[in-house]
Amino acid sequence: MRIRSLGVIDDAVVELSPGFTAVTGETGAGKTMVVTSLALLLGGRADPALVRIGAKAAVVEGRLVMSPDAPAALRAGEAGAELDEGALLISRTVSAEGRSRAHLGGRSVPVGLLGELADDLVAVHGQTDQQGLLRPARQRQALDRYAGGAVAGPLEKYAAAHRRLRTAAGELETLTTRARERAQEADLLRFGLEEIAAVEPRPGEDVELAAEAERLGHAESLAAAAALAHTALAGNPEDPEGVDAGTLVAGAQRAVDTVRAHDPALGALAERIGEIGILLADVAGELAGYADDLDADPLRLAAVEERRAALTQLTRKYGEDVDAVLAWAEHGAARLAELDGDDDRIAELTEERDALRAELSGLAQALTDARTEAADRFASAVTAELASLAMPHARVTIDIRQTEAGDTADSVEVGGRPVLFGPTGADEVELLLAPHPGAQPRPIAKGASGGELSRVMLAVEVVFAGSDPVPTYLFDEVDAGVGGKAAVEVGRRLAKLAKSAQVVVVTHLPQVAAFADRQLLVEKTNDGSVTRSGVTVLEGEDRVRELSRMLAGQEDSETARAHAEELLAAARADA
Repeated sequence: MRIRSLGVIDDAVVELSPGFTAVTGETGAGKTMVVTSLALLLGGRADPALVRIGAKAAVVEGRLVMSPDAPAALRAGEAGAELDEGALLISRTVSAEGRSRAHLGGRSVPVGLLGELADDLVAVHGQTDQQGLLRPARQRQALDRYAGGAVAGPLEKYAAAHRRLRTAAGELETLTTRARERAQEADLLRFGLEEIAAVEPRPGEDVELAAEAERLGHAESLAAAAALAHTALAGNPEDPEGVDAGTLVAGAQRAVDTVRAHDPALGALAERIGEIGILLADVAGELAGYADDLDADPLRLAAVEERRAALTQLTRKYGEDVDAVLAWAEHGAARLAELDGDDDRIAELTEERDALRAELSGLAQALTDARTEAADRFASAVTAELASLAMPHARVTIDIRQTEAGDTADSVEVGGRPVLFGPTGADEVELLLAPHPGAQPRPIAKGASGGELSRVMLAVEVVFAGSDPVPTYLFDEVDAGVGGKAAVEVGRRLAKLAKSAQVVVVTHLPQVAAFADRQLLVEKTNDGSVTRSGVTVLEGEDRVRELSRMLAGQEDSETARAHAEELLAAARADA
């Protein structure tokens, strides 16, 4: 890796050994920046506060050697990246303003793609991961990871069924908890529909009745007007001397008929006068019929007004006119059918929920069985690893248990008992440690010291390395709390792991650093105004001096030097 303007590191090249690389240096020298750099290359969160003061951006570049058919190489190829002589080039830039860019194999790529590659490339473990291992949820994840397909298959089916159950149960709860509101809405709709059905309105009926009421209310005046108009047009039989329009037009017709033969123009006018006479006769006849048909019936008027009042009661509640009332009734009937159908839907959802619970019970039982079988192997493997980490009498067990459901109905059946369940099954997984014979197994959160926890974490990772290997392992001070012989054993075990994978360890322990194939020193210098850190590969005398500093804080101490040389010699002999 090449690191520029990241934290206290100005510009440094970090050459990691294919085997075991130890990164050492004084506290605050910038060792953690090496870990941070690798995290950035693998898609970690970009924090602008990491950019060196005065710099525009921090840049980390890495060269990862891998085979062309490695999963990471294939995924990178899908994104358009290319290997450079068997190596994948990655770069990450973080600006002081917080912008982040990533490049993979010469191509600009989303930062998220680097995160996708990380799972196949590097396993990073630090002190925060140790604290995470104290949580039962992380312990269950560790067991599931170790179990592999035996748990992954049933867990995938279980998770899918659990999601369907939560969806069905959520809808069912909504329907049942809103039962009162739905019942009230249904009652109101039913009342309204019954009220409308009792009146039986017809489309446009309110308009028709308004016109009829207007006519009946003025029947006498309408009849008198029609009679007067009829008399004016056709005359009054009881008044032979009276003059009417029909008689006058007939006189005009006779006057022109006597001379029309002398002038065609007058003949045309005579034809038109004749048409007027016919029209007057027709209108007079219709006026007589209108007057005869007009019935000033007070009973009919009362009936019309009563009907209009009934329609008005509907339009006040359900629409501005009868057509709107009928539209409301149509919509209300559909909504009532939907509400009445909720009972059927509740029955369907109840049946679906019960079926899914039965399915989950079977899948939860399968998960419990698979985890129980894997737990014995996992605990035995971790116990064996602890024996090689200066904990020869320690014993690790894994407790898998379920919580009784009690009176709650939300449960599945495991081992013939109703138990509580969640998205990952019904099991609660807890890692127990008995550090010496006669000690009762206790949860590692309560029964393990800091040094013991570090070694349990390392043992777990070594076991993972055998079951789910990745090319590179990075341990950031996971040896905290370890010293003496235990530290030697940790170094020896890391060296053994490095025979099958690349191992990078940030450490303060000389016993661990002595086993490394390559030791890098992160050293801070101060030129008076700017503090910089550089990274140096230590060899020969330089490495002895650094180990002496780590042992006694005095790199020139003869006793410390002798001890450092002895550590190196013992590590080489062990290799």
